Amino acid sequence: MKHWTSGYVDGLDYTHGFYRGLTPAIMALAALSRGRRFAPSLGNLTYCELGCGQGFSANLLAAANPGIEIHANDFNPAHVVGAQALAQEAGLKNVHFYEHSFADFADEPALPAEGFDIIALHGIYSWISAEARGDVVDFISRKLKPGGIVYISFNTLPGWAPAMPLRRILVDQAARTSGPIAPRIDEALKFAESLMKANAGYFLQNPNMAPRLTKMLPMSRNYLAHEYFNRDWTPFYFEDVANELSAVKLTHVGSVNLLDHIDDVSLTDAQAALVNAETDPLRREVLRDFVVNEQFRTDIFVKGALPHSFRSAAGVWLNTRFALSLQRNDVSMTVKGRRGATELYEHIYEPILDAFAVGPMTVRQLLGVPEVGAAVSWEQLTRALTVLVGTNCLEPCLPEEGEEERLLACQAFNRTVCRRAEESDDLQFLASPVTGGGIGFDRFEQLFLLAISEGQTDPAQWPAFAWSILAPQGYRLLKDGRTIDDVEDNVAELAVRAERFKSSKLAVCASLKIGL
Repeated sequence: MKHWTSGYVDGLDYTHGFYRGLTPAIMALAALSRGRRFAPSLGNLTYCELGCGQGFSANLLAAANPGIEIHANDFNPAHVVGAQALAQEAGLKNVHFYEHSFADFADEPALPAEGFDIIALHGIYSWISAEARGDVVDFISRKLKPGGIVYISFNTLPGWAPAMPLRRILVDQAARTSGPIAPRIDEALKFAESLMKANAGYFLQNPNMAPRLTKMLPMSRNYLAHEYFNRDWTPFYFEDVANELSAVKLTHVGSVNLLDHIDDVSLTDAQAALVNAETDPLRREVLRDFVVNEQFRTDIFVKGALPHSFRSAAGVWLNTRFALSLQRNDVSMTVKGRRGATELYEHIYEPILDAFAVGPMTVRQLLGVPEVGAAVSWEQLTRALTVLVGTNCLEPCLPEEGEEERLLACQAFNRTVCRRAEESDDLQFLASPVTGGGIGFDRFEQLFLLAISEGQTDPAQWPAFAWSILAPQGYRLLKDGRTIDDVEDNVAELAVRAERFKSSKLAVCASLKIGL
């Protein structure tokens, strides 16, 4: 009898995470920056996530976008139960989880009969069998509306090519014994490390692999299990994925990594000339992958691509709101792109950032700021916004209409997440009713927000509050890679983090309306 996992790792649960590219507002901006129309309305659409893992991204998006109906599946019943429990605890009514294979999910009667505006799958395509990939493509063919968007991410060649033998030796070594996967991962890593220390020719001829293996050694076994140890594991050339999706009428739009849309941040002049000389758009993407040695792509495809005119695109830009996701002074004027460090032009970026420091605003409102409207051209402005979103300094926002409903849903969700921080650091993101997406907050920051919600508004109170939760668990903080043993030193380190949170994150919480 065929095992229900079909070769996918099930001994360790997948990590909890929020993946920014799954946010509808990010997808919409990615399409806009590539001159393509985004047909779905951000405030009212149907959304499907295939292979949702722990379901944290789906739950967060449901909280931040209560007008969206989200349906998500995973084959692992423990994942589905956990996702449903979080949704119930947070009072979410617009997210629905199903324990289905991809083949069975298409026939689920509870799915919307008219299909989906967005179908998303993050990191799934490379970790499933060819048969399961066929089921995914069939699901998209049957369930994506005309004008709908598909988000898909996958391991990519040529970037993964040097690591494929390392992955193979790890999997083969782990397969030599049976039992729980975690100790088998430990043994496989130990064996690969012995090869490295013996100066095996593979490591000598591939000098980037020794640092890669060394970096893997302390990583979460939950992450490594799903990243490296599945039976099915396939890095793809982009063109092969694009051809599979073109068979069900999908056209490539571009990456949700917006820096990839800016050649002079990603490519040298010679590289850009080589890539842009290619007239076939799919072949151009393949060449770009070779130039940057791509390892992981995050792409959107559309069923029925319609281009913007300059005028129609300008209208969308003008009405799009943006907000800083960092404190103004924390935004660096140096962008670390594919080609290395690029310095931003201060006369363009400084007035834009100063304007957004006041709060979220539309591009139309931004142009009304004299220092921006009089000094920055339209091309410079849209490019700067694309770069800032690409560096995670700026977030595209939802319209102000409906924000009160989103605020209530986000507050309930964020309270649930922060309460869970009393027990673990699994959940690291909170929902924003302004952006419709998530912003990262570590466990300590979540505990500080809990303290504020309980009336402890003085930052001097936050360390004692957090320590009263952490100490009974035997928890000790790390500083400079070392465990802090002394109680007073732990509280002192919490005080440092509380002050940092006050100075760098509270203003962002206020601007993005992230609270409990």
